[in-house]
Amino acid sequence: MKIGSVVIPNQVVLAPMAGVTDKAYRIIAREHGCGLIYTEMISAKALTYKNIRTKALLDLTGEEQPIAVQLFGSEPETMADAARIAVREGALILDVNMGCPVSKVVKNGEGSALLNNEDVAYRIVRAMVKAVDVPVTVKIRSGWDKENIIAVDFAKKMEEAGASAVAVHGRTREQFYAGKADWEVIKRVKEHVTIPVIGNGDIWTPEDAQEMLETTGCDAVMLGRGILGNPWLISRTVHYLQGKEVNLPTLRERINGAIKHLDLTISLKGETIGVREMRKHLAWYLKGLPYTAPLKEVIFKAVTRSEIIDLLKGYLETQEKFS
Repeated sequence: MKIGSVVIPNQVVLAPMAGVTDKAYRIIAREHGCGLIYTEMISAKALTYKNIRTKALLDLTGEEQPIAVQLFGSEPETMADAARIAVREGALILDVNMGCPVSKVVKNGEGSALLNNEDVAYRIVRAMVKAVDVPVTVKIRSGWDKENIIAVDFAKKMEEAGASAVAVHGRTREQFYAGKADWEVIKRVKEHVTIPVIGNGDIWTPEDAQEMLETTGCDAVMLGRGILGNPWLISRTVHYLQGKEVNLPTLRERINGAIKHLDLTISLKGETIGVREMRKHLAWYLKGLPYTAPLKEVIFKAVTRSEIIDLLKGYLETQEKFS
């Protein structure tokens, strides 16, 4: 697949997720063979105001490309200015968030609120395309609610504005992440635009990814919540789509993967912040494993790396001893 002039080596894409796809996770995702990786969504306005925390989200130093930087905002010129900054920092692709359902984003006319304002969405994409020489893409939902499924017409309009690809999450804003994703709407979008279409929603296994590709005809699949504590879904999906054998990670691989993620995060953010931010990730890594409720409770109180390492290794030794 190509997005503009950027070659994406396979059909597996990592969704932009706030609080998840930070630098540490992006590095891990790349090691698992992910074809295209997105940053967390970044406020265009905060970026242009030179907010230090926002600028940190844009740190792509040392990362393997291609990486797409996702921006959110509602002002075309501000989005264009932010696009220029992102490209200077190394973005090969710029993505516009038109799907975030969170109220504090929507109330400012940003994220999925743009689904109700096609004219502003068009002008945002147009301004960004004129401002930079890298491809501009959009991530949308099927519509605002079930009475307003507008993805096909909206995607066509974004293509007219100059978008080089569109990612479609088969849920409405009203659904947030509940219910079942509508893959049919992804199929209809693919049938009505000429740019690449990336399908998103309810991919929990490599088999789901294959089914979405076959059912919708989309060009690539975007993995979201299925990768929480489970970067192996990325590599397993890449291998499965290439016709290779895939295996679930062993308990030891899961624990060692969690420790590697912890250490990488600490190396980038320091121990205090790293440990605090990793607590939720560690809970995801442990999800579905036996006898982890007490372990997670203690981990959420841990404040040092050594505490967490001792807890994880102790759990692993106990489980391997009695398995």
